[in-house]
Amino acid sequence: MSPQHRPVEKDPANKLLILSANGADYADLVEAANLPGLEILAAVNTDHAAHHLCECNIILGDPRMVSEVLDRAPRLEWVQSMWAGVESLCVDGLRRDYVLTGVKDVFGSQMTEYVIAYLFGLERGVFQVRKNQLQRRWQQIPYRHSRDITVGMIGLGSIGRHIAGELRQLGLRVTGLSRTGAACDEVEAVFDHEGMEAFLSEPDYLVLSLPDTTHTKGFIDAGKLRMMKPTAVLINVGRGNTIVERDLVEALRDGIVGGAVLDVFEKEPLDKDSPLWEMPNVFVTPHHAALSFPEDISEIFIRNYHRFVRREPLLHVVDFDEGY
Repeated sequence: MSPQHRPVEKDPANKLLILSANGADYADLVEAANLPGLEILAAVNTDHAAHHLCECNIILGDPRMVSEVLDRAPRLEWVQSMWAGVESLCVDGLRRDYVLTGVKDVFGSQMTEYVIAYLFGLERGVFQVRKNQLQRRWQQIPYRHSRDITVGMIGLGSIGRHIAGELRQLGLRVTGLSRTGAACDEVEAVFDHEGMEAFLSEPDYLVLSLPDTTHTKGFIDAGKLRMMKPTAVLINVGRGNTIVERDLVEALRDGIVGGAVLDVFEKEPLDKDSPLWEMPNVFVTPHHAALSFPEDISEIFIRNYHRFVRREPLLHVVDFDEGY
């Protein structure tokens, strides 16, 4: 398959490269917006885009693919990521002489659905009830009222706040942890790192929605796991490297924590020999808590393109040093 050209006006001011396995879908959506002064090229991989990198000044793409072509795009001014995670574009040594914009206020509802599904699935014994059904076993499983469940949120960005707000609407008690300890309307109380032990000792569910930064790598280690309730369940919808996996495996085996719901891992796909696959108190999902739907991401790009041509500040600009 060769790159797809789209009809353009004469001498367009900007040339966009859409770099994604779903490139054609994105191109259709961007073209339908009739953006002024824009030529659109869609490619499903870096090989297809190779001959056009010297022309484009804008890329809308999969961050991992974009990281492979940065040095071959001399006119590049702006990259709009299709994902929330942009760590592949923030590593040391990669060029930073362009504006990188991320994705916000898109994935919160999907992440919330994931957290709620597993939290109440566990609370209501859904997985055990299914086993009982297959064994024709009639057994009621006790559960707690939502008001008696405490959830701790680590990561109070747009996704974390969305999850917290929806959980509180369902009647759960929600607390949060942040570096600053600044107040947050979506949680009942916010702890800073000096209050780490007090924070970690309360939640029945600890939800991680942290980005991948130098501050978050290995954040949840053996020491912090020992601060948690032995019945607590850890839910990670952020980044896999925020948890030291070997420490988590040991804590789960030794009963230091009660369980884990993991959508992200230090290495993906998860190694087939990882003990996490077969642990009875672990649920492994293949990094699908939130997907990038072209309709949502294209809308962000379109809004930002109008700002770009008017020379206005773009939305969701990423700090390369912070990683978000």
